[in-house]
Amino acid sequence: MTLEILTIVACILAAIPAINVVVNLLFYRPLPRVARHKKEMSRVSVLIPARDEESNIHHAAGRVLSNGFSDLELIVIDDHSSDRTAALVTELTDQDPRVRLLSAPSLPDDWGGKPHSCFTGAADAAGDYLLFIDADVALEPDAIERLVAFMDKTHSDLASGIPRQVTATLTEKLAVPLIHFVLLGFLPMMGMRWTRWPAFSAGCGQLLIARRRAYEETGGHRTIKASRHDGLQLPRVFRRQGLKTELFDATNLASCRMYHNAQEVWSGFAKNATEAMASPSAIIPWTLLLVGGQVLPPLLLLAAWLTNAASSTMALAATATAMVYFTRMVLVWRFEQSILGGLLHPLGILLIVAVQWFALVRESLGRPLAWKGRT
Repeated sequence: MTLEILTIVACILAAIPAINVVVNLLFYRPLPRVARHKKEMSRVSVLIPARDEESNIHHAAGRVLSNGFSDLELIVIDDHSSDRTAALVTELTDQDPRVRLLSAPSLPDDWGGKPHSCFTGAADAAGDYLLFIDADVALEPDAIERLVAFMDKTHSDLASGIPRQVTATLTEKLAVPLIHFVLLGFLPMMGMRWTRWPAFSAGCGQLLIARRRAYEETGGHRTIKASRHDGLQLPRVFRRQGLKTELFDATNLASCRMYHNAQEVWSGFAKNATEAMASPSAIIPWTLLLVGGQVLPPLLLLAAWLTNAASSTMALAATATAMVYFTRMVLVWRFEQSILGGLLHPLGILLIVAVQWFALVRESLGRPLAWKGRT
């Protein structure tokens, strides 16, 4: 394949996420501020599944309780933690009657830990809305009011958004912001908003809100009990039953630091990769899209310069490279991401692709990754 043909292919592949990001940002919007009502008409149950989260749970719970929503309960489901998670939550229950601690029953063989904890908490919750958040998510003081107002305005049955992703180490800066890139670069949100097709479903497991009635009708987490990727799978369950799901920008609604070092980044992304990009049917198309459209363009530009290629080839390579960095820098600006991570975008893509292949090979060999003491 000639250099010119490669640059044409790279241009096409780079254009796909570039166009999608521009269009999708018209739909993926922050939730508006709302006027505080004297009396809210709905009750909200905030559910936090927690396993060995002593470093996060007090902060996460405190940020939930800082919300001024009048009818609120916080349920922390302790999933057999080996640290002080349960003890810290017990202290909170003594200080605030809105807090309850549940102990998850023994984990059945055919369940995953997080779905089991979420389902356990939902069964005990009294809210009209069920708000599932991870223990490393910190809500803003008006988050719950805005979420309820959004659900009421859009008549959604389930909605989700990606919180602002806090990153500190280089590996975090390379990998974590690509959550936004993959979502907005390759999901046509017009299809998500204007149809009920499950293929257009998406979400983020860090923050999901559902109407209790719809959750119970669909079976909730029981229908995805073996899943490690409820942010993707739960919206599909809702859409298969003709229910409405939505996505919103949660950057100014909540924040989250998912991982703290390279090992956590690698293991964390690999543990649920085979339910998304690393499935056997998806891994090759995703590899071609990501490597061909995000890594190849700057390499082709360098090759065209070194070989003194034709001006048309140089122009195509430069255009493809410009689209790569334009797309990523728009996301850096829009979602308060690391500039360094944006500049090293091709390296981040290579890292994510490597994680996907690693996860698929391990799964194929019957050696799934362990996470928090569970395989």
